[in-house]
Amino acid sequence: MTEFVRKIVPNAKDDVLAGITVSLAMIPEVVAFAFVAQIDPLVALSGAFIIGLIAAIFGGRPGLISGAAGAVAVIFVHLISEGHARGLAFETPIENMGYYYLLATVILMGIIQIGAGVLKLGRFVRLIPHPVMMGFVNGLAIVIFIAQVKMFSHKQLEVTADGVKKYINIPMEGSELYTTLALVLLTMGIVWLLPKLTTKIPAALTAILVTTGVVIFAKLNVSTVGSYIREGGGDGLSGELPTPNLELWEYLPFTADTFSFILPYAFLAASVGLIESLMTMNLVDELTESRGNGNRECMAQGLGNMMSGLFGGTGGCGMIGQTVININAGGRGRLSGIMMALTLLTFILFTDQYIEQVPIAALVGVMFMMVIETFAWSSFRILRKIPKSDAAVLIIVSAVTVVYDLAIAVFVGVIISALVFAWENAKRIRARKHIKEDGTKVYEIWGPLFFGSIQDFNGKFDIKNDPDMVEIDFMESRVTDHSALEAIFNLVGKYEDAGKQVRIKHLSEECQALMIKASPKLAGVIEPNVDDPRYHVMAKVMK
Repeated sequence: MTEFVRKIVPNAKDDVLAGITVSLAMIPEVVAFAFVAQIDPLVALSGAFIIGLIAAIFGGRPGLISGAAGAVAVIFVHLISEGHARGLAFETPIENMGYYYLLATVILMGIIQIGAGVLKLGRFVRLIPHPVMMGFVNGLAIVIFIAQVKMFSHKQLEVTADGVKKYINIPMEGSELYTTLALVLLTMGIVWLLPKLTTKIPAALTAILVTTGVVIFAKLNVSTVGSYIREGGGDGLSGELPTPNLELWEYLPFTADTFSFILPYAFLAASVGLIESLMTMNLVDELTESRGNGNRECMAQGLGNMMSGLFGGTGGCGMIGQTVININAGGRGRLSGIMMALTLLTFILFTDQYIEQVPIAALVGVMFMMVIETFAWSSFRILRKIPKSDAAVLIIVSAVTVVYDLAIAVFVGVIISALVFAWENAKRIRARKHIKEDGTKVYEIWGPLFFGSIQDFNGKFDIKNDPDMVEIDFMESRVTDHSALEAIFNLVGKYEDAGKQVRIKHLSEECQALMIKASPKLAGVIEPNVDDPRYHVMAKVMK
Protein backbone atom coordinates (compact mmCIF):
# COMPACT_ATOMS: atom_id res chain seq x y z
CA MET A 1 0.00 0.00 0.00
CA THR A 2 2.86 2.37 0.82
CA GLU A 3 4.46 1.62 -2.54
CA PHE A 4 1.14 2.30 -4.29
CA VAL A 5 0.79 5.69 -2.59
CA ARG A 6 4.42 6.57 -3.31
CA LYS A 7 3.90 5.99 -7.03
CA ILE A 8 0.77 8.13 -7.35
CA VAL A 9 1.98 11.17 -5.37
CA PRO A 10 4.49 12.73 -7.87
CA ASN A 11 1.88 13.40 -10.59
CA ALA A 12 -1.16 13.69 -8.32
CA LYS A 13 -2.45 17.11 -9.48
CA ASP A 14 -2.29 16.30 -13.18
CA ASP A 15 -3.79 12.86 -12.61
CA VAL A 16 -6.73 14.27 -10.64
CA LEU A 17 -7.54 16.96 -13.21
CA ALA A 18 -7.11 14.52 -16.10
CA GLY A 19 -9.43 12.02 -14.38
CA ILE A 20 -12.16 14.64 -13.97
CA THR A 21 -11.82 15.64 -17.63
CA VAL A 22 -12.04 12.05 -18.83
CA SER A 23 -15.11 11.34 -16.67
CA LEU A 24 -16.96 14.14 -18.47
CA ALA A 25 -15.93 12.79 -21.87
CA MET A 26 -16.88 9.28 -20.74
CA ILE A 27 -20.56 10.00 -20.13
CA PRO A 28 -21.87 10.48 -23.70
CA GLU A 29 -19.99 7.45 -25.04
CA VAL A 30 -21.19 5.21 -22.21
CA VAL A 31 -24.75 6.44 -22.67
CA ALA A 32 -24.48 5.85 -26.42
CA PHE A 33 -23.23 2.34 -25.58
CA ALA A 34 -26.38 1.78 -23.51
CA PHE A 35 -28.61 2.90 -26.39
CA VAL A 36 -26.84 0.54 -28.81
CA ALA A 37 -27.17 -2.39 -26.40
CA GLN A 38 -30.74 -1.34 -25.46
CA ILE A 39 -30.11 -1.23 -21.72
CA ASP A 40 -30.65 1.39 -19.01
CA PRO A 41 -27.90 4.06 -19.18
CA LEU A 42 -27.34 3.67 -15.42
CA VAL A 43 -26.44 0.00 -16.00
CA ALA A 44 -23.72 1.12 -18.41
CA LEU A 45 -22.55 3.91 -16.10
CA SER A 46 -22.33 1.49 -13.16
CA GLY A 47 -20.25 -0.83 -15.32
CA ALA A 48 -18.00 2.05 -16.34
CA PHE A 49 -17.39 2.93 -12.67
CA ILE A 50 -16.65 -0.65 -11.56
CA ILE A 51 -14.48 -1.65 -14.52
CA GLY A 52 -12.69 1.70 -14.57
CA LEU A 53 -11.88 1.55 -10.85
CA ILE A 54 -10.67 -2.07 -10.76
CA ALA A 55 -8.64 -1.78 -13.97
CA ALA A 56 -7.01 1.42 -12.72
CA ILE A 57 -5.95 -0.16 -9.42
CA PHE A 58 -4.89 -3.61 -10.61
CA GLY A 59 -4.21 -3.13 -14.33
CA GLY A 60 -0.88 -3.50 -16.07
CA ARG A 61 -0.83 -0.05 -17.65
CA PRO A 62 -1.06 3.09 -15.47
CA GLY A 63 -2.82 5.86 -17.36
CA LEU A 64 -5.05 3.49 -19.35
CA ILE A 65 -8.76 4.30 -19.01
CA SER A 66 -11.31 1.49 -19.03
CA GLY A 67 -15.09 1.64 -19.09
CA ALA A 68 -18.31 0.04 -20.26
CA ALA A 69 -18.19 1.02 -23.90
CA GLY A 70 -16.48 0.13 -27.13
CA ALA A 71 -16.66 -2.76 -29.54
CA VAL A 72 -18.35 -5.11 -27.03
CA ALA A 73 -21.59 -3.10 -27.27
CA VAL A 74 -22.48 -4.59 -30.65
CA ILE A 75 -21.91 -8.14 -29.37
CA PHE A 76 -24.49 -7.74 -26.59
CA VAL A 77 -27.32 -6.39 -28.80
CA HIS A 78 -28.41 -9.78 -30.18
CA LEU A 79 -27.79 -11.48 -26.81
CA ILE A 80 -30.19 -9.14 -25.01
CA SER A 81 -32.95 -9.30 -27.63
CA GLU A 82 -32.79 -13.11 -27.85
CA GLY A 83 -32.59 -13.29 -24.04
CA HIS A 84 -35.83 -11.29 -23.77
CA ALA A 85 -37.51 -13.72 -26.16
CA ARG A 86 -36.27 -16.71 -24.15
CA GLY A 87 -37.61 -15.20 -20.93
CA LEU A 88 -41.09 -14.70 -22.39
CA ALA A 89 -41.09 -18.32 -23.61
CA PHE A 90 -40.55 -19.73 -20.09
CA GLU A 91 -43.39 -21.64 -18.45
CA THR A 92 -43.64 -18.66 -16.12
CA PRO A 93 -42.71 -15.71 -18.40
CA ILE A 94 -40.03 -13.37 -17.04
CA GLU A 95 -39.79 -9.74 -18.19
CA ASN A 96 -36.37 -8.23 -18.99
CA MET A 97 -34.72 -11.67 -19.05
CA GLY A 98 -32.16 -10.41 -21.56
CA TYR A 99 -30.68 -8.24 -18.82
CA TYR A 100 -30.02 -11.26 -16.58
CA TYR A 101 -28.47 -13.17 -19.46
CA LEU A 102 -26.27 -10.08 -20.04
CA LEU A 103 -25.04 -10.10 -16.43
CA ALA A 104 -24.23 -13.81 -16.60
CA THR A 105 -22.39 -13.29 -19.89
CA VAL A 106 -20.35 -10.43 -18.45
CA ILE A 107 -19.34 -12.59 -15.46
CA LEU A 108 -18.28 -15.44 -17.77
CA MET A 109 -16.49 -12.91 -19.99
CA GLY A 110 -14.48 -11.80 -16.97
CA ILE A 111 -13.58 -15.37 -16.03
CA ILE A 112 -12.32 -16.03 -19.58
CA GLN A 113 -10.20 -12.87 -19.49
CA ILE A 114 -8.69 -13.83 -16.13
CA GLY A 115 -7.87 -17.20 -17.63
CA ALA A 116 -6.13 -15.47 -20.55
CA GLY A 117 -4.00 -13.55 -18.06
CA VAL A 118 -3.14 -16.66 -16.06
CA LEU A 119 -2.08 -18.42 -19.29
CA LYS A 120 0.02 -15.33 -20.14
CA LEU A 121 -1.70 -14.74 -23.47
CA GLY A 122 -1.17 -11.00 -23.09
CA ARG A 123 2.34 -11.41 -24.44
CA PHE A 124 0.94 -12.03 -27.93
CA VAL A 125 0.17 -8.33 -28.28
CA ARG A 126 3.88 -7.97 -29.05
CA LEU A 127 3.27 -9.87 -32.30
CA ILE A 128 1.12 -7.05 -33.66
CA PRO A 129 3.18 -5.33 -36.42
CA HIS A 130 3.61 -1.56 -36.51
CA PRO A 131 1.59 -1.10 -39.76
CA VAL A 132 -1.32 -2.87 -38.04
CA MET A 133 -0.97 -0.53 -35.08
CA MET A 134 -0.96 2.56 -37.32
CA GLY A 135 -3.93 1.28 -39.29
CA PHE A 136 -5.78 0.53 -36.07
CA VAL A 137 -5.15 4.05 -34.74
CA ASN A 138 -6.18 5.71 -38.00
CA GLY A 139 -9.31 3.59 -38.34
CA LEU A 140 -10.23 4.23 -34.74
CA ALA A 141 -9.83 7.99 -35.17
CA ILE A 142 -12.22 7.83 -38.13
CA VAL A 143 -14.72 5.71 -36.16
CA ILE A 144 -14.66 8.17 -33.24
CA PHE A 145 -15.08 11.10 -35.66
CA ILE A 146 -18.13 9.45 -37.27
CA ALA A 147 -19.60 8.75 -33.82
CA GLN A 148 -19.25 12.42 -32.90
CA VAL A 149 -20.88 13.55 -36.15
CA LYS A 150 -23.91 11.47 -35.16
CA MET A 151 -24.23 13.69 -32.09
CA PHE A 152 -25.49 16.46 -34.40
CA SER A 153 -28.92 14.87 -34.26
CA HIS A 154 -31.81 14.03 -31.94
CA LYS A 155 -32.89 10.51 -31.04
CA GLN A 156 -36.48 9.57 -31.73
CA LEU A 157 -38.14 6.33 -30.65
CA GLU A 158 -40.02 4.39 -33.32
CA VAL A 159 -42.07 1.22 -32.97
CA THR A 160 -42.24 -1.01 -36.03
CA ALA A 161 -45.33 -2.92 -37.15
CA ASP A 162 -44.15 -6.06 -35.36
CA GLY A 163 -43.67 -4.15 -32.09
CA VAL A 164 -39.88 -3.79 -32.20
CA LYS A 165 -38.59 -0.55 -30.62
CA LYS A 166 -35.68 1.28 -32.20
CA TYR A 167 -34.15 4.75 -32.08
CA ILE A 168 -33.57 6.80 -35.21
CA ASN A 169 -31.49 9.95 -35.55
CA ILE A 170 -33.14 13.15 -36.71
CA PRO A 171 -30.40 15.59 -37.95
CA MET A 172 -30.17 19.04 -36.38
CA GLU A 173 -31.00 21.96 -38.64
CA GLY A 174 -31.38 25.70 -38.63
CA SER A 175 -30.19 27.86 -35.75
CA GLU A 176 -29.66 24.90 -33.42
CA LEU A 177 -27.18 23.35 -35.86
CA TYR A 178 -25.26 26.60 -36.32
CA THR A 179 -25.18 27.26 -32.56
CA THR A 180 -23.92 23.74 -31.87
CA LEU A 181 -21.20 24.10 -34.53
CA ALA A 182 -20.12 27.42 -33.00
CA LEU A 183 -19.87 25.85 -29.54
CA VAL A 184 -17.85 22.93 -30.94
CA LEU A 185 -15.42 25.36 -32.59
CA LEU A 186 -15.20 27.37 -29.35
CA THR A 187 -14.31 24.22 -27.41
CA MET A 188 -11.74 23.16 -30.00
CA GLY A 189 -10.22 26.63 -30.03
CA ILE A 190 -9.75 26.63 -26.25
CA VAL A 191 -8.22 23.12 -26.29
CA TRP A 192 -5.82 24.19 -29.05
CA LEU A 193 -4.89 27.66 -27.72
CA LEU A 194 -4.72 27.23 -23.93
CA PRO A 195 -1.65 24.93 -23.87
CA LYS A 196 0.24 27.56 -25.86
CA LEU A 197 -0.43 30.07 -23.07
CA THR A 198 -0.06 27.83 -20.01
CA THR A 199 0.25 24.14 -19.25
CA LYS A 200 -0.79 24.48 -15.62
CA ILE A 201 -4.51 24.49 -16.47
CA PRO A 202 -6.04 21.39 -18.14
CA ALA A 203 -7.21 22.55 -21.56
CA ALA A 204 -10.00 20.01 -22.09
CA LEU A 205 -11.61 20.55 -18.68
CA THR A 206 -11.35 24.33 -19.04
CA ALA A 207 -12.95 24.17 -22.49
CA ILE A 208 -15.87 22.10 -21.17
CA LEU A 209 -16.46 24.48 -18.24
CA VAL A 210 -16.24 27.63 -20.41
CA THR A 211 -18.58 26.27 -23.08
CA THR A 212 -21.03 25.08 -20.42
CA GLY A 213 -20.95 28.55 -18.83
CA VAL A 214 -21.69 30.19 -22.18
CA VAL A 215 -24.68 27.91 -22.75
CA ILE A 216 -26.10 28.47 -19.23
CA PHE A 217 -25.68 32.25 -19.06
CA ALA A 218 -26.77 32.85 -22.67
CA LYS A 219 -29.69 30.43 -22.18
CA LEU A 220 -28.92 28.69 -25.47
CA ASN A 221 -31.31 25.97 -26.58
CA VAL A 222 -28.87 23.17 -27.45
CA SER A 223 -28.59 19.47 -26.72
CA THR A 224 -27.13 18.68 -23.29
CA VAL A 225 -26.12 15.50 -21.51
CA GLY A 226 -29.47 15.41 -19.71
CA SER A 227 -31.57 15.91 -22.85
CA TYR A 228 -29.44 13.36 -24.71
CA ILE A 229 -30.13 10.70 -22.06
CA ARG A 230 -33.86 11.45 -21.94
CA GLU A 231 -34.14 11.34 -25.73
CA GLY A 232 -32.92 7.75 -25.51
CA GLY A 233 -35.56 6.80 -22.94
CA GLY A 234 -33.44 7.27 -19.80
CA ASP A 235 -34.50 9.09 -16.64
CA GLY A 236 -31.26 11.03 -16.22
CA LEU A 237 -28.00 10.43 -14.44
CA SER A 238 -29.38 10.14 -10.92
CA GLY A 239 -28.69 6.69 -9.49
CA GLU A 240 -27.54 4.71 -6.49
CA LEU A 241 -24.33 3.06 -5.35
CA PRO A 242 -23.97 -0.27 -7.21
CA THR A 243 -24.84 -3.27 -5.05
CA PRO A 244 -24.83 -7.04 -5.74
CA ASN A 245 -27.71 -7.95 -8.06
CA LEU A 246 -29.46 -10.77 -6.20
CA GLU A 247 -32.23 -11.04 -8.81
CA LEU A 248 -29.67 -12.59 -11.16
CA TRP A 249 -29.48 -15.74 -9.01
CA GLU A 250 -33.25 -15.80 -8.56
CA TYR A 251 -34.31 -15.61 -12.22
CA LEU A 252 -31.39 -17.04 -14.20
CA PRO A 253 -31.73 -20.79 -14.88
CA PHE A 254 -28.39 -22.46 -14.16
CA THR A 255 -28.56 -25.13 -16.85
CA ALA A 256 -26.40 -26.47 -19.68
CA ASP A 257 -28.73 -24.70 -22.10
CA THR A 258 -28.03 -21.33 -20.45
CA PHE A 259 -24.28 -21.97 -20.53
CA SER A 260 -24.31 -22.98 -24.21
CA PHE A 261 -26.36 -19.86 -24.99
CA ILE A 262 -24.11 -17.31 -23.29
CA LEU A 263 -20.70 -18.96 -23.92
CA PRO A 264 -20.24 -17.81 -27.57
CA TYR A 265 -21.15 -14.23 -26.64
CA ALA A 266 -18.88 -14.30 -23.57
CA PHE A 267 -15.92 -15.68 -25.54
CA LEU A 268 -16.33 -13.15 -28.37
CA ALA A 269 -16.77 -10.24 -25.93
CA ALA A 270 -13.74 -11.38 -23.91
CA SER A 271 -11.60 -11.61 -27.07
CA VAL A 272 -12.72 -8.25 -28.45
CA GLY A 273 -12.33 -6.57 -25.07
CA LEU A 274 -8.80 -7.89 -24.56
CA ILE A 275 -7.69 -6.97 -28.08
CA GLU A 276 -8.98 -3.42 -27.70
CA SER A 277 -7.48 -3.10 -24.20
CA LEU A 278 -4.08 -4.48 -25.22
CA MET A 279 -3.99 -2.33 -28.36
CA THR A 280 -4.77 0.69 -26.18
CA MET A 281 -1.97 -0.38 -23.82
CA ASN A 282 0.40 -0.57 -26.80
CA LEU A 283 -0.55 2.95 -27.86
CA VAL A 284 0.02 4.32 -24.35
CA ASP A 285 3.40 2.55 -24.29
CA GLU A 286 4.37 4.46 -27.43
CA LEU A 287 3.00 7.80 -26.21
CA THR A 288 4.72 7.58 -22.83
CA GLU A 289 7.83 5.64 -23.92
CA SER A 290 7.24 3.09 -21.19
CA ARG A 291 6.00 -0.50 -21.09
CA GLY A 292 2.92 -2.06 -19.55
CA ASN A 293 2.21 -5.60 -18.42
CA GLY A 294 -0.21 -7.29 -20.83
CA ASN A 295 -0.93 -10.35 -18.69
CA ARG A 296 -1.70 -8.23 -15.64
CA GLU A 297 -4.00 -6.06 -17.76
CA CYS A 298 -5.86 -9.18 -18.95
CA MET A 299 -6.52 -10.26 -15.36
CA ALA A 300 -7.55 -6.75 -14.25
CA GLN A 301 -9.99 -6.41 -17.16
CA GLY A 302 -11.39 -9.83 -16.30
CA LEU A 303 -11.79 -8.99 -12.61
CA GLY A 304 -13.46 -5.70 -13.53
CA ASN A 305 -15.96 -7.36 -15.86
CA MET A 306 -16.71 -10.16 -13.42
CA MET A 307 -17.43 -7.68 -10.59
CA SER A 308 -19.44 -5.47 -12.94
CA GLY A 309 -21.70 -8.41 -13.83
CA LEU A 310 -22.13 -9.35 -10.16
CA PHE A 311 -23.08 -5.76 -9.26
CA GLY A 312 -25.57 -5.30 -12.11
CA GLY A 313 -23.30 -3.50 -14.58
CA THR A 314 -22.48 -4.31 -18.17
CA GLY A 315 -19.18 -5.33 -19.75
CA GLY A 316 -16.41 -3.14 -21.08
CA CYS A 317 -12.74 -2.80 -21.91
CA GLY A 318 -9.97 -0.27 -22.38
CA MET A 319 -11.21 2.86 -24.15
CA ILE A 320 -8.64 4.33 -26.49
CA GLY A 321 -10.42 7.67 -27.00
CA GLN A 322 -10.69 8.46 -23.31
CA THR A 323 -7.18 7.10 -22.73
CA VAL A 324 -5.72 9.52 -25.27
CA ILE A 325 -7.61 12.39 -23.62
CA ASN A 326 -6.17 11.30 -20.28
CA ILE A 327 -2.60 11.15 -21.58
CA ASN A 328 -2.92 14.50 -23.36
CA ALA A 329 -4.33 16.05 -20.16
CA GLY A 330 -1.26 14.93 -18.22
CA GLY A 331 -2.64 11.73 -16.69
CA ARG A 332 0.14 9.18 -16.29
CA GLY A 333 -0.53 7.20 -13.12
CA ARG A 334 -3.18 4.95 -11.66
CA LEU A 335 -4.69 7.92 -9.83
CA SER A 336 -6.07 9.32 -13.10
CA GLY A 337 -8.13 6.16 -13.73
CA ILE A 338 -9.20 5.97 -10.09
CA MET A 339 -10.24 9.64 -10.18
CA MET A 340 -12.20 9.09 -13.38
CA ALA A 341 -14.19 6.26 -11.78
CA LEU A 342 -14.83 8.09 -8.51
CA THR A 343 -15.83 11.30 -10.30
CA LEU A 344 -18.21 9.31 -12.49
CA LEU A 345 -19.76 7.81 -9.34
CA THR A 346 -19.99 11.28 -7.79
CA PHE A 347 -21.84 12.53 -10.86
CA ILE A 348 -24.33 9.67 -10.57
CA LEU A 349 -24.90 10.05 -6.82
CA PHE A 350 -24.73 13.78 -6.08
CA THR A 351 -24.16 16.14 -9.02
CA ASP A 352 -26.33 14.69 -11.75
CA GLN A 353 -28.29 17.95 -12.16
CA TYR A 354 -25.09 19.86 -12.90
CA ILE A 355 -23.53 17.36 -15.27
CA GLU A 356 -26.77 17.10 -17.20
CA GLN A 357 -26.36 20.80 -18.09
CA VAL A 358 -23.06 20.19 -19.94
CA PRO A 359 -23.71 20.73 -23.66
CA ILE A 360 -23.00 17.83 -25.97
CA ALA A 361 -21.17 20.31 -28.20
CA ALA A 362 -18.44 20.76 -25.56
CA LEU A 363 -17.81 17.03 -25.36
CA VAL A 364 -17.88 16.68 -29.14
CA GLY A 365 -15.30 19.46 -29.44
CA VAL A 366 -12.97 17.68 -27.01
CA MET A 367 -13.39 14.42 -28.91
CA PHE A 368 -12.72 16.14 -32.25
CA MET A 369 -9.42 17.46 -30.90
CA MET A 370 -8.63 13.98 -29.63
CA VAL A 371 -9.31 12.59 -33.12
CA ILE A 372 -6.90 15.10 -34.65
CA GLU A 373 -4.20 14.16 -32.16
CA THR A 374 -4.84 10.40 -32.42
CA PHE A 375 -4.73 10.06 -36.21
CA ALA A 376 -1.25 9.09 -37.42
CA TRP A 377 -0.81 11.86 -39.99
CA SER A 378 2.73 10.65 -40.59
CA SER A 379 1.25 7.58 -42.30
CA PHE A 380 0.53 9.68 -45.39
CA ARG A 381 4.18 10.71 -45.56
CA ILE A 382 5.61 7.22 -45.17
CA LEU A 383 3.22 5.28 -47.41
CA ARG A 384 5.58 5.54 -50.38
CA LYS A 385 8.68 4.90 -48.28
CA ILE A 386 7.68 1.62 -46.65
CA PRO A 387 7.28 -1.79 -48.38
CA LYS A 388 4.12 -2.06 -50.47
CA SER A 389 2.92 -4.95 -48.31
CA ASP A 390 3.15 -2.83 -45.15
CA ALA A 391 1.36 0.06 -46.87
CA ALA A 392 -1.41 -2.33 -47.95
CA VAL A 393 -1.76 -3.68 -44.40
CA LEU A 394 -2.00 -0.15 -42.99
CA ILE A 395 -4.76 0.82 -45.43
CA ILE A 396 -6.67 -2.47 -45.08
CA VAL A 397 -6.65 -2.35 -41.27
CA SER A 398 -7.89 1.25 -41.32
CA ALA A 399 -10.72 0.34 -43.70
CA VAL A 400 -11.77 -2.82 -41.81
CA THR A 401 -11.77 -0.88 -38.52
CA VAL A 402 -14.20 1.65 -39.99
CA VAL A 403 -16.43 -0.81 -41.85
CA TYR A 404 -16.49 -3.75 -39.42
CA ASP A 405 -14.80 -3.79 -36.05
CA LEU A 406 -11.54 -3.02 -34.24
CA ALA A 407 -10.87 -6.62 -33.25
CA ILE A 408 -11.60 -7.99 -36.72
CA ALA A 409 -9.27 -5.37 -38.21
CA VAL A 410 -6.43 -6.45 -35.92
CA PHE A 411 -6.98 -10.13 -36.78
CA VAL A 412 -7.01 -9.35 -40.50
CA GLY A 413 -3.89 -7.18 -40.25
CA VAL A 414 -1.91 -9.76 -38.27
CA ILE A 415 -2.93 -12.58 -40.64
CA ILE A 416 -1.95 -10.59 -43.74
CA SER A 417 1.35 -9.54 -42.15
CA ALA A 418 2.09 -13.14 -41.17
CA LEU A 419 1.34 -14.40 -44.68
CA VAL A 420 3.56 -11.72 -46.22
CA PHE A 421 6.35 -12.56 -43.77
CA ALA A 422 6.03 -16.27 -44.54
CA TRP A 423 6.08 -15.60 -48.30
CA GLU A 424 9.13 -13.36 -48.11
CA ASN A 425 11.05 -15.83 -45.94
CA ALA A 426 10.01 -18.75 -48.12
CA LYS A 427 12.00 -17.19 -50.98
CA ARG A 428 15.17 -16.89 -48.89
CA ILE A 429 16.10 -20.57 -48.72
CA ARG A 430 19.42 -21.16 -50.51
CA ALA A 431 21.78 -24.10 -51.04
CA ARG A 432 25.48 -23.60 -51.78
CA LYS A 433 26.97 -26.75 -53.31
CA HIS A 434 30.54 -28.05 -53.60
CA ILE A 435 32.42 -31.36 -53.84
CA LYS A 436 34.96 -32.42 -51.22
CA GLU A 437 38.25 -34.08 -52.09
CA ASP A 438 36.84 -37.49 -51.17
CA GLY A 439 33.96 -37.03 -53.63
CA THR A 440 31.29 -36.15 -51.06
CA LYS A 441 28.79 -33.57 -52.29
CA VAL A 442 28.00 -30.89 -49.73
CA TYR A 443 24.79 -28.86 -49.60
CA GLU A 444 25.19 -25.81 -47.33
CA ILE A 445 21.66 -24.62 -46.53
CA TRP A 446 21.03 -20.91 -45.97
CA GLY A 447 17.80 -19.36 -44.70
CA PRO A 448 14.87 -20.54 -42.56
CA LEU A 449 13.35 -23.93 -43.28
CA PHE A 450 9.64 -23.96 -42.49
CA PHE A 451 6.34 -24.89 -44.13
CA GLY A 452 6.56 -22.05 -46.64
CA SER A 453 10.07 -22.84 -47.91
CA ILE A 454 9.84 -26.64 -48.14
CA GLN A 455 9.04 -26.70 -51.87
CA ASP A 456 12.07 -24.57 -52.75
CA PHE A 457 14.20 -26.61 -50.32
CA ASN A 458 13.31 -29.90 -52.03
CA GLY A 459 14.10 -28.39 -55.41
CA LYS A 460 17.72 -27.75 -54.41
CA PHE A 461 18.67 -31.46 -54.40
CA ASP A 462 19.56 -33.65 -57.39
CA ILE A 463 19.08 -37.09 -55.84
CA LYS A 464 19.41 -39.02 -59.10
CA ASN A 465 22.75 -37.49 -60.18
CA ASP A 466 24.35 -36.93 -56.76
CA PRO A 467 27.34 -39.11 -55.72
CA ASP A 468 27.05 -41.96 -53.23
CA MET A 469 28.01 -39.69 -50.31
CA VAL A 470 25.99 -36.56 -49.59
CA GLU A 471 26.37 -34.11 -46.71
CA ILE A 472 23.66 -31.55 -45.78
CA ASP A 473 24.95 -28.70 -43.61
CA PHE A 474 22.42 -26.60 -41.67
CA MET A 475 25.02 -24.24 -40.17
CA GLU A 476 23.39 -21.13 -41.68
CA SER A 477 19.82 -22.40 -41.50
CA ARG A 478 17.20 -22.81 -38.83
CA VAL A 479 14.66 -25.64 -38.81
CA THR A 480 11.55 -24.05 -37.35
CA ASP A 481 8.52 -26.37 -37.49
CA HIS A 482 7.19 -29.89 -37.93
CA SER A 483 6.80 -29.43 -41.70
CA ALA A 484 10.53 -28.76 -41.94
CA LEU A 485 11.35 -31.89 -39.89
CA GLU A 486 9.09 -33.94 -42.14
CA ALA A 487 10.81 -32.53 -45.24
CA ILE A 488 14.25 -33.55 -43.92
CA PHE A 489 12.94 -37.00 -42.97
CA ASN A 490 11.48 -37.53 -46.46
CA LEU A 491 14.66 -36.26 -48.14
CA VAL A 492 16.81 -38.74 -46.21
CA GLY A 493 14.41 -41.51 -47.16
CA LYS A 494 14.68 -40.67 -50.84
CA TYR A 495 18.50 -40.74 -50.73
CA GLU A 496 18.44 -44.08 -48.91
CA ASP A 497 15.98 -45.52 -51.45
CA ALA A 498 18.45 -44.46 -54.15
CA GLY A 499 21.18 -46.40 -52.35
CA LYS A 500 23.10 -43.33 -51.22
CA GLN A 501 24.41 -42.29 -47.82
CA VAL A 502 23.46 -38.98 -46.20
CA ARG A 503 25.07 -37.13 -43.31
CA ILE A 504 23.33 -34.17 -41.65
CA LYS A 505 25.44 -31.63 -39.78
CA HIS A 506 24.82 -28.62 -37.54
CA LEU A 507 21.21 -29.35 -36.66
CA SER A 508 20.16 -27.68 -33.39
CA GLU A 509 19.95 -29.90 -30.32
CA GLU A 510 16.16 -29.54 -30.20
CA CYS A 511 15.82 -30.51 -33.84
CA GLN A 512 18.09 -33.53 -33.38
CA ALA A 513 16.04 -34.76 -30.44
CA LEU A 514 12.73 -34.35 -32.31
CA MET A 515 13.99 -36.12 -35.44
CA ILE A 516 15.47 -39.05 -33.54
CA LYS A 517 12.27 -39.34 -31.48
CA ALA A 518 10.20 -39.46 -34.70
CA SER A 519 12.52 -42.00 -36.34
CA PRO A 520 15.29 -43.62 -34.24
CA LYS A 521 17.15 -44.76 -37.36
CA LEU A 522 18.02 -41.13 -38.10
CA ALA A 523 20.43 -41.23 -35.17
CA GLY A 524 22.92 -42.82 -37.55
CA VAL A 525 22.47 -40.03 -40.12
CA ILE A 526 22.83 -37.02 -37.82
CA GLU A 527 26.27 -35.93 -36.63
CA PRO A 528 25.56 -34.77 -33.03
CA ASN A 529 29.02 -33.46 -32.18
CA VAL A 530 30.69 -31.28 -34.78
CA ASP A 531 34.17 -29.95 -34.16
CA ASP A 532 33.36 -26.44 -35.34
CA PRO A 533 33.48 -23.40 -32.98
CA ARG A 534 30.94 -21.56 -35.14
CA TYR A 535 28.34 -24.25 -34.42
CA HIS A 536 28.49 -23.76 -30.66
CA VAL A 537 28.22 -19.99 -31.01
CA MET A 538 25.21 -20.31 -33.34
CA ALA A 539 23.55 -22.86 -31.04
CA LYS A 540 23.79 -20.44 -28.09
CA VAL A 541 22.43 -17.54 -30.17
CA MET A 542 19.48 -19.61 -31.42
CA LYS A 543 18.57 -20.58 -27.87
